[in-house]
Amino acid sequence: MSVKEVVLEEIETLNEEKLQRVAEFVAFLRFQDRLGVKPVIDEAKTAALYAEFADEDRALAEEGIEDYTAKLEREDAQ
Repeated sequence: MSVKEVVLEEIETLNEEKLQRVAEFVAFLRFQDRLGVKPVIDEAKTAALYAEFADEDRALAEEGIEDYTAKLEREDAQ
């Protein structure tokens, strides 16, 4: 399946609010093309950001999993 086909399939499932966001993003991409702006990703900075927030992200994920498990158990009980 091509990327275009996957995107079109996903778009079919979106509500109006999310479709509006997609339309805005497409407009942004076209705007960037007209300006010739290409995003520059500094891999060192990206790695530093990941490292900086890794512990916090892990703690939040572990904290959230307890709530998720509890909600699943309540859902199963119904």
